[in-house]
Amino acid sequence: MTSPRRLVWGATARTRGWFVLASATAVLGAAGTLAFPWTMARALDAVVARRPATGPVLVCAALLALVVTTGALQTLANGGYGSGTVAALRRSMARRALDAGVPGTAGFPAGDLAGRLSAGCAQAGSAGVTLVTASAAVLTSLGGVVALWLIDRRIGLCFSLGVPPLVLIARVFMNGGSGLFLRYQETQGRISALLLEALGGARTIGASGTAAAETRRVLEPLPELSRTGHRVWALQRDTGWQVGLLIPAVEVLVLCAGGLALLHGDISAGELAAVVGYTALAMAALDQLDALFALGMSAAGARRVAEVVDQPVPAPGTRARPASGPGTVTLSGVTVRSGTRLVLDSVDLVVPAGTALAVVGRSGAGKSTLAALIGRLREPDAGLVAIDGVPLPELTPRALRAAVGYAFERPALLGTTVAGTIAFARPDASREEVAAAAGAARADDFIARLPHGYDTPLKDAPLSGGEVQRLGIARALVHDPAVVVLDDALSSLDTATEARVGSALASAWSARTRVLIAHRVSTAARADLVAWLENGRVRALGPHQELWRLDGYRALFAAGTGTETEAAPEAVPEHDPHPHPQESV
Repeated sequence: MTSPRRLVWGATARTRGWFVLASATAVLGAAGTLAFPWTMARALDAVVARRPATGPVLVCAALLALVVTTGALQTLANGGYGSGTVAALRRSMARRALDAGVPGTAGFPAGDLAGRLSAGCAQAGSAGVTLVTASAAVLTSLGGVVALWLIDRRIGLCFSLGVPPLVLIARVFMNGGSGLFLRYQETQGRISALLLEALGGARTIGASGTAAAETRRVLEPLPELSRTGHRVWALQRDTGWQVGLLIPAVEVLVLCAGGLALLHGDISAGELAAVVGYTALAMAALDQLDALFALGMSAAGARRVAEVVDQPVPAPGTRARPASGPGTVTLSGVTVRSGTRLVLDSVDLVVPAGTALAVVGRSGAGKSTLAALIGRLREPDAGLVAIDGVPLPELTPRALRAAVGYAFERPALLGTTVAGTIAFARPDASREEVAAAAGAARADDFIARLPHGYDTPLKDAPLSGGEVQRLGIARALVHDPAVVVLDDALSSLDTATEARVGSALASAWSARTRVLIAHRVSTAARADLVAWLENGRVRALGPHQELWRLDGYRALFAAGTGTETEAAPEAVPEHDPHPHPQESV
């Protein structure tokens, strides 16, 4: 498992230039700050003794310029280092979340994942800046303590009496706060996940009049968040008043010792002034409560980011699919589990190249899971999926994406314009190719009615569910892979439009292998083969008109809504590779 510390340092390695500058300026600034009180003491002693003080004053001016310059450079370096580290963490986390695919996102709801990506990475990325700043303060404090010891050992001893209580206070704060910080962020993540889920179903909630109940559900973790927050504030309060009492007590003790040393002639007036300055610098180590709090939050954020980064990611393959491969899909003994439930049970299935296969079955039969396996959007728990004889895990990511394309029931419209979302998988596609794909998907008619046609920004394009699906189909057409998976991608189209789009796709993809997750009898009727899934297994495989003779198969569609089962037997598939249904019991 990746440790949070290793995760942050790994991100730091990508911004090491800024980190080196921040560290160097912090050290130089600390050195200048430490030298300043001693130089001022020499100038004051020279004035008291009526000696020329030009030299010490010029040195003070140079030190002041050094401190100001290094402070400005450190601010710049901290900004560059912090932003670069946060960006590196977000890239790593986003890449891992996307690479992990369907299994990876299952453990992290969208709202929680967004919270980790935004707040979690920001908190983890600030750890280095906080550490550099706090280290500079500690370094300055140590230098101040050494200077106090060098001026007078009794003064140094008086200050050192405050160090053990400080260490104890800091240890209690970090031990008590680390778990609280993590629990607070985790509770925030749960609320974010519930809120995002509720916003996604806002229309359903409004139509059903359950807004109050949903509000209670979303805010259910709020009392726990409040309790944890109050415990964090109580810890800060207790630490704050303890440090607030310790600092003045140590200051008074040190100044009293310095005054007595001056009265006894052990130190000069300038050295007493230096004692005051070094005491203030040494106190910086006692006043790092904010830094401790920030480090605690950073550790909690890094831990949450590490949980995502530690997700298992399928290893990419190294082989390319045969250039002349026709697109035959083979599933051998494929088993998929979801918890204790068996989603697919030792499925054996061959989809010949150029075949249109409709996958049907009741809800929960494993249709979408099977669709996800074909493009390695999900890994099987057992068994093998191959294209043209090459197992998917052995294919390079580029070869796999070129071989398998998808059109989904609810496609995400990615890109900035309508043309951009159609060409998303192939940014180099010409406008003619984009327009041809839109025409085949019967999307060109509503695109023409948009304010700027294909150049209409997506945010200015009000689209229905069916129009969104047609854009997703057009995107798959531009992609033009060897194997196309349509995961219920025609479900929002009316029957007439679905028939026209289906005919256009059959023509455009006549040489392509197509796997269609089907709920409508018309979709199954137009396919060459139908695979009937039941209880995670292929109950029957064959042409639709042959399967239609089976009572259970007809009942499957009769159980649906809005399905015209009367016309189903009349539909004729493009060709008939299997003259008789194969039913396994």
